[in-house]
Amino acid sequence: MKKIINYSLLVALMLFAVSCDKKLGDLNKNTTSPTSLDPALLLNNAVINTSYPMKSLIFDVGIVQQMVTPNGGVLAGANFNQDSRDNGAGNPIWTVYYQNVIKYTHDVIVRTKTVTTRSNLYNMARIFQAYAFMILTDEYGDIPYSQGGAGYSDQIFFPKYDAQQSIYTDIIKELTEAAAALNAGGTIEGSDVLYAGNIAKWKKFAYSLLLRAGMRIFKADLTKAQSTVQAAVAGGVITDNADNAYMRNDANYTWAIGNSLNGSEAANFYLAKPFVDQLKTTSDPRLSAIAIRYMGATSGNGQTVAAGNTTAAVQIGMPIGKDNGTIVAAATADGLASFYEYSQADRRRVTKVSSPVFFVTAAQTNLLLAEARFRGWITTGTAAQYFSDGIKAHMDQMATFDAGSAISAGARDTYVAANPLGAGTELQQINTQYWIASFLNGPEAFANFRRSGFPALTPNPYGQPNNPDVPNGTFIRRLTYPTSELSVNTANVNEAIGRQGADKLSTRIWWDKP
Repeated sequence: MKKIINYSLLVALMLFAVSCDKKLGDLNKNTTSPTSLDPALLLNNAVINTSYPMKSLIFDVGIVQQMVTPNGGVLAGANFNQDSRDNGAGNPIWTVYYQNVIKYTHDVIVRTKTVTTRSNLYNMARIFQAYAFMILTDEYGDIPYSQGGAGYSDQIFFPKYDAQQSIYTDIIKELTEAAAALNAGGTIEGSDVLYAGNIAKWKKFAYSLLLRAGMRIFKADLTKAQSTVQAAVAGGVITDNADNAYMRNDANYTWAIGNSLNGSEAANFYLAKPFVDQLKTTSDPRLSAIAIRYMGATSGNGQTVAAGNTTAAVQIGMPIGKDNGTIVAAATADGLASFYEYSQADRRRVTKVSSPVFFVTAAQTNLLLAEARFRGWITTGTAAQYFSDGIKAHMDQMATFDAGSAISAGARDTYVAANPLGAGTELQQINTQYWIASFLNGPEAFANFRRSGFPALTPNPYGQPNNPDVPNGTFIRRLTYPTSELSVNTANVNEAIGRQGADKLSTRIWWDKP
């Protein structure tokens, strides 16, 4: 009997110990943190982080002479033909995209590739990754592509650099395959922040990117360019603003450039003279929709609402090639109280913290169609009609920034009627309008300027003719690799430099032919 009691007591103690151990184990389990994440949210994170960083304003927008600053230090870049790499205001687009866009799209692709119920999401991620990679390769040339973003999935921490020609070949393949594979009968990814899972719009986005890719490479591979453009048009591209691809920012998801222009850099960036003059001399109603001049301002504190004037006739652009010493005399010569009185992009309308950031638009696509039709690569429509439609689309798009930037249908139609596509100047007209339609989309404005050679800008003279990076009478042609790549991924980046050319601002990338 005593043994039975002892055994019973032992069993009871063991059961109690197991019970306690189980409860203690439960204490170490986090019951609120997720153990997995819907890949649709990762794609959304990629889209949100694609909005162009401050460095794009300092370089891309400055190179194409739409906005400029006379100040150096952290703002030195295209304004002084100066290479700042990792230094200065904001992260380079390399850092922002690889860490916050490519990483996420790659992860979505890996997670959904074999999941048939998420086929649409898989192909949406392929399309958006192709878009991000196109921006990166257009900015830098040869980049990590086939191994880009594979640090976590494949433990590749020192990715090889792919030649830009092979990158474009694969981007075209990815866009073609992914667009064709999208299926309106499949799972609709309603949480998608770009198009709410609308398959028809995603297809148009993909084919518009395909059109852009084909037009980009025409000097490097004419045959490939023509066939790519024809495939894009056959697939169906964005020709209406309702299908525009853009990031809808708000108080929570703000735009980096808008943050800076409404904060520490509010009084430091101005509309450049070539851009203002183009709009002003053609009586373009977009000037009053974009610009503001703070009359009589002698400092940043003088740039008040009361001093602001958005009338087109009074706008004066800041000349290119000045620093904060030489700009003083230029302002005096222009009859201004100080350089603070030059026109700016209106931070209360078009460069708000919540301003939308456009990726691909009907305006841009119609203008590319105008060029493709003029070159005889497509047979639908007329170059003149595509040209007019592109201008109209951009003017109508201005209302998306702010109600105060809306352009009336009457003003729009008057301008279009007065500025038809003229014989002998078609390419200049089309690509000058593309430059205007890409305002604030720095990477695209910079890429199309190099591709087309228009508008006919005069190179920034600052620091020339003795600048070893940007020789006299030339433009910046690419951005340089980050210092981190040079110091950590040395062998691979050096291989790319040996293939592409010196890691300088003046080195041309594969498709950028003279």
